[in-house]
This record gives sequence, structure tokens and C-alpha cells, in this order.
Amino acid sequence: MSNAGDESNININEINSAELNDMLRMRREKLAERQAEGKDPFVTVKYDVTRHSDEIHARFEELDGTEVSIAGRMMTKRVMGKASFFDLLDRNGRIQVYARKDELGDDAYAEFRRMDIGDIVGVKGRVFKTHMGEVSVKAAEVTLLCESLQILPEKFHGLKDQEVRYRQRYLDLIVNPEVREIFLKRSAIIRKIREFMDGRGYVEVETPILQLIPGGAAARPFTTHHNALDLDIDLRISLELPLKRLIVGGLERVYEIGRVFRNEGMSVKHNPEFTMIEMYQAYTDYYGMMELCESLMRKIVLEVNGSPVLKYGEHELDFSKPFAKLTMLDAVAQYAGVDFGQVTTLAEARALADERGIEYEQRHGKGDILNLFFERYVEEHLIQPTFLMDHPVEISPLTKRKPDNPDYTERFELFITGREFANAYSELNDPIDQRARFMHQEAMRAAGDEEANKIDEDFILALEYGMPPTGGMGIGIDRFVMLVTDSASIRDVLLFPTMKPVLEAR
Repeated sequence: MSNAGDESNININEINSAELNDMLRMRREKLAERQAEGKDPFVTVKYDVTRHSDEIHARFEELDGTEVSIAGRMMTKRVMGKASFFDLLDRNGRIQVYARKDELGDDAYAEFRRMDIGDIVGVKGRVFKTHMGEVSVKAAEVTLLCESLQILPEKFHGLKDQEVRYRQRYLDLIVNPEVREIFLKRSAIIRKIREFMDGRGYVEVETPILQLIPGGAAARPFTTHHNALDLDIDLRISLELPLKRLIVGGLERVYEIGRVFRNEGMSVKHNPEFTMIEMYQAYTDYYGMMELCESLMRKIVLEVNGSPVLKYGEHELDFSKPFAKLTMLDAVAQYAGVDFGQVTTLAEARALADERGIEYEQRHGKGDILNLFFERYVEEHLIQPTFLMDHPVEISPLTKRKPDNPDYTERFELFITGREFANAYSELNDPIDQRARFMHQEAMRAAGDEEANKIDEDFILALEYGMPPTGGMGIGIDRFVMLVTDSASIRDVLLFPTMKPVLEAR
């Protein structure tokens, strides 16, 4: 049987399928040999780890000469007669291991030489530094903890195929260290969001994923069937309405970080399931939410990125500066040259849309057409953090009207790099107006808008008991992680993005 130590020089992309099949067959034969010898690597149930790679590197002066126990995946292997080196990858990084025949003994060294790249091993030995100055562990014992029956991509070429990376994220995490860093940052971002919200006196809660009436957003839900109740139910499209019920109940400050599900297309910005935080605070308004949003994002960018200046693609974003504020009317006037403040009828709005080649539907009102102008002319220009304010009532069914201009609402969206990152309102707490808004949404649904809200009678009932003036906001966690990690696609920040299945014979 050939020595698998030579695999460190193999580029998987350059060998043919017959050679690859031979290599895979040899690994399974090797497993069978071990099992026949009573050395089944899958029997081991525990291994005591005392140190990790980063700690050994960082504390070398203190740990030099001490005995440690480490474990991880063998990533490279260089066999040189009676002495060998290999790199071990654990959860925090890599460290070199030096294995000598006279230290391990003849039998143990022979067993070590049978080990393959990709195998998971435990090492006991002493910390030292090689003549080349590399912090390493001199092995006194190397234990095979799990045998790898597959071949890792070659170290210099890595795993570049994006489809394979997304489908086999476990492999992506093994061979691409920068990917691991993205998800460690994602975890840090979510942890710091919780710290911030808890520090503001918010209570974290959990609300149902399965809902009879999904609401809080304009989106198509995923529908399933509850067998015991013989009832169709939907996966939530938003966290909003249950959280506002809790404000009615007197909790005053609540938030939830959770998955939401929308049965819509996929793109670099959209995945059918994604993570949001929504928060609601009694006795404040959308200006209070602006302050909270700006403070939260500035703090997290500074702590996770190490600087308030963030690079995203070709853009340099400065979170130390106050976020810009721009109304939708002013934005469209500035970038499209159209003053919708002077548009008084739907016919005038349609004529403007026809003139600019903006397609609309018969169900669209004046406010819907204003929003179409915004999407066409404005979005792409909002690069630095900008609060886009005061949306038309037609596209804001859960938002308070502006007292001085009831065709518009106290709502903002935060745009950065031309993308929406947050959506916030002064929450509508008038049950009579809310019922009228829901009825308008039902009419839109009847006219063909599958994303329009349904009437939620229980939510209206809750409002009838009285909800205090409230500010609320939702932030897309995935897009925010994309921003902080300079990731181009939402799939880069989801461990397991939704993928079209590939049928493979096994």
C-alpha cells in the first residue's frame, strides 16, 4: 500500500477520476485493516484537550517546555524517514507538530505514518520552538481519533468552487480560514447586539414561528399543514405583530432575534429564510428608533471591525459621522427631478410614471408610484448610512400617519451601499385606522397582490385594549454581517444557505 503522507502534494483538481477512486478505495482498505487489527478509529469516545493552537502561540514564553494535549485535523504531512512534521487544525487555528520515531517508538511511529491528511488526531507532547523559529509541539503520543475517508482539497488551491463551498460548508470551514473568520464575526455581532439591547433595558422574548395569519411585512409565506388540527398554517414572515401584543401587555421594551421565512426569489441579497432582530419600545417614536439604530450599529462596527470606518467593496463607510436624514419626497425630487409634493391626484402620478417609463399596476395608488420612483432613481445613490424617512401611507399599513401630512407616515428605512438594512415606525396604535388599513390590504390582495397583509382580528382586538405610543424597528442580521465582513453575497454569511438540490448517485 502506498504511503498516504504524499497526499500533501496532491492537487485534487488535477487528478483524474480513476486515480481519485483508487485513493478513496485505499483509505477504506486501510480502515478495514485497522478494524481487523482491533484498532477501529471510530471506537474512541473521548479525548482530553488542555490547550488550543492560538493559546500556545500567544503564550509560548509561559508554555515553553510544558506538556500539552491538543486535538484537531491533520492538514499537511511531511514524512522524512525517522522524523516528520504535520500541521494540526483545531477550532482556533493551526499549529505544527514534530513527530520523531525515537520519541514515539517503532510501532507508534509506523502507525502515525499510516495516518492520512484529513484524519482527526490527538497529540500529547511538549511545547518548543524549531530551529526555524516556529512554535510547535514535539509529540510523545499521536492518537487517531477519527479516520477521514475523503480527500481534502489541496492546500495551495483550496476550495474555490462556490457551489461546492455553499453545499459542503463543513469542507469550506476546514480549508478556507477566512470563511471561519466570517462566522466567528457573525457570532460576535449577534452577541454584541444582545449586550446592547439588554443594556438598554430590553427583554429578549420568543414568539411563534407557526402562525395562523402571518403579518408585519409584505411577503408571501411558506404554508404547511397541521395534521392534528387539520389546519393550514404559515411560517412567520416577520416578528412584528406578536411583539406588539407584548407591548399591549405592558412589557414596554422587548426584542427578538429569530428566523423569518419568505417564499420569494433568491439573490445575492435574499435567502428564503433569514435572521432578523425586531425591537419595540413604549413611549417613543421613530426618532427614538433612529437614535437606537445609529448607536447600535456604530458600537458594533467599532467593536467588531476595530474602527468606525468600514470598507465594503469599493466603498469606504464612516460610522463615526451622524447618519444622514432624507425624506422620500425630497429624495425623489433630488435624484429624479420630480416633486411629488405637488402631485395631488392618482392620474397625475400615473402620467409622470408613463412619461418616465416606470411600469405600475392598476391597483397602485399615488404613494405606490412615488415608491417606484424612489426605487428607480434613488436607492443606488444612498451609499453612506442614510435614514430614508416619511413613506406614503399606501406602503406602510402598520405605521402612524404624520399629523401634519396624513398621506405620509412616521417611518424610516436605513440605506447603506444602496441597500436597506433597517425598517422602523412610529407604530400605529389606533385600532379603527388599523382595521381600515387591513381592509385596504385585503382589497389589494383581491386585486392580485399576493404579498398584501390579511386582516388579523386578534391584533386589532389587542389594540382596542390600548397600546401606548411605541417605536419599533427591524434589522436584517444577515445583511449587517455582510456589511461588517465585506461579503458580496448573503450566502457567504449563512452557514447553510438554501440551495437547489443536486441528485447524485452514491
